[in-house]
Amino acid sequence: MARTVNRETIDHVKRWEGLKLTSYPDPGSRDGTPYTIGYGHTSDGFLKVTRGLSISPKQAEDALEFDLNETAAKVDELVKVALSDNQFGALVSFAFNVGLGAFGKSTLLKKLNKGDYSAVPGEMAKWVNNDGKKMQGLVNRRAAEAGLWAKGEHVASKGVKADKVAPPALDKETVSWGAGILATLGAVFSGTGPIQWVLASVIVIAFGVGAYWFIVKRVDPK
Repeated sequence: MARTVNRETIDHVKRWEGLKLTSYPDPGSRDGTPYTIGYGHTSDGFLKVTRGLSISPKQAEDALEFDLNETAAKVDELVKVALSDNQFGALVSFAFNVGLGAFGKSTLLKKLNKGDYSAVPGEMAKWVNNDGKKMQGLVNRRAAEAGLWAKGEHVASKGVKADKVAPPALDKETVSWGAGILATLGAVFSGTGPIQWVLASVIVIAFGVGAYWFIVKRVDPK
């Protein structure tokens, strides 16, 4: 089953696409086609868009979800590494805006499929031109997509185990253990004679060796 987008992604795209309940012509074409309606929807098997067509907000959202899930199916096919829901949604929003063909050939996709997650926001930021001119609206949208990408949980590439997290070098157990050793040393040093000094030396050496291995295990838990 193809992966679908979450609610946060749908709401994100709605904010950036804007809503038109009456069809409007493509301003960049001579004959006005293709006509567009809702959240950037053009004619397909789900909804044919003609001149003068009007729809309800519910129809517009249904068309958007259909369009996004079509895009999501292709993004899911192209991306070869694991993604959180928000990371996936950010890529779907990006591909929906720039086109699946452009996304499929992008450096962004190549780097991501090599496990370079950190490259994605910077690669997104390169896609801000329209007809060779930098558009502030696209700058803002790319920033929002980067924000969605960074939101929520993070994942490692497929087949890579997450790093172990080292426990803190100092905690209640460590402090209590150290305090006990110091108390013992205090009791030994309060006495006099060679036996007490020998015992103290043994305890100090044992304490040093134990502390070394304890810290090593804490810093490097492998």
